Amino acid sequence: MLNARPKTSDQKRLPSWLRRPLPSGDTYNHVENTLSSLGLETICSNANCPNRGECWSRGTATVLILGNICTRNCKFCSVATGKPEVPDPSEPARLAELTKRLKLKYLVITSVNRDDLPDGGAGHFHDCIKEVRLQCPDVRFEILTPDFRNFQAQALEKLRKALPFVFAHNVETVPSLYRIARAGGEYGRSLRLLKMAREKCNNVQIKSSIMLGLGEADAEVEQVLKDLREVGCDRITIGQYLKPSKESLEVTEYIQPEKFDWWRQRAYELGFSWVISSPFARSSYFAERK
Repeated sequence: MLNARPKTSDQKRLPSWLRRPLPSGDTYNHVENTLSSLGLETICSNANCPNRGECWSRGTATVLILGNICTRNCKFCSVATGKPEVPDPSEPARLAELTKRLKLKYLVITSVNRDDLPDGGAGHFHDCIKEVRLQCPDVRFEILTPDFRNFQAQALEKLRKALPFVFAHNVETVPSLYRIARAGGEYGRSLRLLKMAREKCNNVQIKSSIMLGLGEADAEVEQVLKDLREVGCDRITIGQYLKPSKESLEVTEYIQPEKFDWWRQRAYELGFSWVISSPFARSSYFAERK
């Protein structure tokens, strides 16, 4: 079922399987109001995630720490770019309060790229986990980190002490598309971070994610999956790229749901122990599933 690079499709036609109802409901409103009252950001809102309605209606959200201004400008993403503010020391306590109010058992924490900080923000990740664990000791943590550029070793030393249940970093796309999709990122650097996390973080699951529909060839996707297994990645999500803002890259192809089923089986064959592969799959989508 492997194909070469796809041809550009008619972007005005959103397939039926990619249409979702508007978010609503008491649980959704409770999550939205709680986040707002605590002044917490989410990747759900800042990245215009299509799963926000579903996830918030299930009483869960992926918290975005270290502000909502990124030091990079990846063209697949709608998070604002610019000069971020200094980390807020009150954020760990507010995150703990969110966990209590929503009665969370599994918390996914991510951040913008903070190339302006000497540890890339790793210390703040650690502080957030430490405070939440202090107040809610039964919570399990999944962290989705940036690549920490020139301070990967220092960052992982701090994160290792936090002992999350899952350490995630997304390669996002195939190497040949980094130049247009992921400015400031390097495929090899991302693989090195995942490998170092595998070596330094005992008993921690290692996870990554890739988007389809940006113009990649199937053989390139296959190689990415093999590369991730080579560095010790246990978990993978494979989803459809959807243009999050008018400035973002165009979708090259809408992948059929059956193809995602095929990639799920292929990922298991390559040795991944946990796979979510579907059009709406994102790194934190149903992350709480064991």
